[in-house]
Amino acid sequence: MRIYIGFDDTDVLGSDRGTGKLARWFEKKLPEECRLWGVIRQQLPRFEGIPYTSNNSSACVVVDTDVPKMNELLIQKGIDHIRELYIEGSDPGLCVVTQESPAIPDLIEFGRACCSRIVTQKEAMAACHHSHLSGHGGTNDGIIGAAAGVGLTLSGWSGRFVEFGRLRDYPDDVPVHQFENNGIKVLSIDRNALVPWHDHIVETAAWVRPRLWGSGPVLPVTQVSDKRWLAVGKKNMPANA
Repeated sequence: MRIYIGFDDTDVLGSDRGTGKLARWFEKKLPEECRLWGVIRQQLPRFEGIPYTSNNSSACVVVDTDVPKMNELLIQKGIDHIRELYIEGSDPGLCVVTQESPAIPDLIEFGRACCSRIVTQKEAMAACHHSHLSGHGGTNDGIIGAAAGVGLTLSGWSGRFVEFGRLRDYPDDVPVHQFENNGIKVLSIDRNALVPWHDHIVETAAWVRPRLWGSGPVLPVTQVSDKRWLAVGKKNMPANA
């Protein structure tokens, strides 16, 4: 069974950790019967009238387990994790959804709506029917981003991985086959869309963040030369991703 755990709005400006870090650190709290599949950062729009810390992003932790009703334990662990690590003055929210939830279509639609207009807590709660959604401080506005983060992740076509296997251990130059062996597809997004071959090299600048495309991790690249490719995207802020 796959379980999706959304966190949002757990920090304030100037804090030493953001929601991305809090979500990644949740791996240490997982029961031994759980396996982390990945952590996906979801970018939400910075519309005028939406309060956010710096980037208006949320994070979704994706966990696999064979234990029935594990989501009930993960809900409590998620609440405890927020209470331990959130920054006073933030408005944290938690959303926990299993792959069997009847709320999935509504959550996907809600996530997409969040990318086009301002939504409300009431809409978030309606989208998350029969699944867990809770606020844990301040205005509780974090429930909006937490639900949206889960919905966008469930769509399979939004966000970037901030944790997936050895994501943070890759060197500057990585053979395509190494990514493939680790479950990451390498995809050319050039106009001519040539296929990166197994022995080709991807230049990463030691910063690899695959996109969530087709419900899996995909690393977009552009061609540098016949056998060399450049990973698309670069780190532009040092703090939270």
